[in-house]
Amino acid sequence: MNKHIAIACSFAAAMIFAATNGHAQTSNAAAGNASAADQAFLNEAIQGDLAEVNMGKLAQEKGQSEAAKQFGQMLEQDHGQHLQKAKDSAQQMGVTPPTEANAKQKKMYDQLARTSGAQFDKEFAQHMIMDHKEDIGKYEKEAKSKGPLAQFAQQTIPILQKHLQTAERLAEQKSSKR
Repeated sequence: MNKHIAIACSFAAAMIFAATNGHAQTSNAAAGNASAADQAFLNEAIQGDLAEVNMGKLAQEKGQSEAAKQFGQMLEQDHGQHLQKAKDSAQQMGVTPPTEANAKQKKMYDQLARTSGAQFDKEFAQHMIMDHKEDIGKYEKEAKSKGPLAQFAQQTIPILQKHLQTAERLAEQKSSKR
């Protein structure tokens, strides 16, 4: 409850500051008028987190190696925490967050769900490498912006890099066992 009070107080203080000092750009974001780019970034981030949580659960269920299962647990935990931060940011900016992954992410999940064992581990690692490289690029671009989500993106990049490195190690383990 204290968190909600703190958010409400912060919001009220920001509104008073914006109203008295004429900082329209700050008040627009706080009042729910997030830019289209900010809305798109948040929606994509939330969909990505939803997809990664589901992929993490799938890896824990279908993975053959202990490394794949542990990586799945890491994804579920880290992206679950990030998902909450992204939803909180969306709420503060007046953006209605999506409730499920996008069609491309669902298709990949379904594809991986039809595999098992060593094949699952290999395809899972390859997908995680590709996905995290793409995500890092998007977060780096947002981190360089002057927008309200720049700091959020900056804080996320190290986590995504850790996931990429873990996926690369998993792929190396699979290729060296051939």
